[in-house]
Amino acid sequence: MSEQTALGQRLDDLAARPDAITAFKAARSGFLAGRRLEMKELADELGVNRATLFRWVGGRDELLAEVIWSVADPTLRRATAAATSTGARRIATVLGDFAQAVNDSDAFRQFLRREPERALRLLTTTAGSVQRRFVAVIAALLTEAISAGELDPPLPVPELALLLARITETFIYADVISGEEPDAAKVVQASLVLLGERPEQ
Repeated sequence: MSEQTALGQRLDDLAARPDAITAFKAARSGFLAGRRLEMKELADELGVNRATLFRWVGGRDELLAEVIWSVADPTLRRATAAATSTGARRIATVLGDFAQAVNDSDAFRQFLRREPERALRLLTTTAGSVQRRFVAVIAALLTEAISAGELDPPLPVPELALLLARITETFIYADVISGEEPDAAKVVQASLVLLGERPEQ
C-alpha cells in the first residue's frame, strides 16, 4: 500500500467534503427514487446544518427546479436527436416524445400527485426556471427550422415558443389541471395545428 502524501490527503479530504454538487446529486437521486425533497433531511444526510445547505443551493423551490431541469434537459435532447422528420413535424414530434417521456416517468408523476400546486408553479410559470429554459429550447428548434427553410412561422419565434410550451404543459399536466388523462398524442396534434400543418388522421 503506497504512502499518502500531504497533498494527496488534502485532495481526498476535499473530495469527501460535501458541497453544492453533493447536495444537488443527493436531491436528484431522491427525486428519481420518488421521495419528497425535505431540506432538513438532506442537510442531515450531508452532515451540515440547514443554513449551510441553503447557502449552497438556495431554497427548496430553487433546488427542485434545478433537479427537474437536470432530468428534463437530457430527455429533450434525446427526443430531438431521435426525430427524423423536418420542419413543423419535427418540432411537434420532439414535443410529443418529450411529453410521453414525462408522462411515463414515475418520479414526475409522483411529484405531481404529491405536490400539485408547487409542481405547477415550478413547471408552468415564470416562478420557476424550468419553463423559461423549456421555451428557450423550443425557440432554438423553431429558429433552426426557419433557417433551414423548413418552416414559415405564423407568429414571432418568442410568442410561438411560449405557446408551444403551454400546449405541451397542458397535456402533460392534464390530470392536475383538469382531471383528464395526460395525452402526448394531443401535444403533437395541437402543435401541428399551431404551426400551420394538418395533423395526420
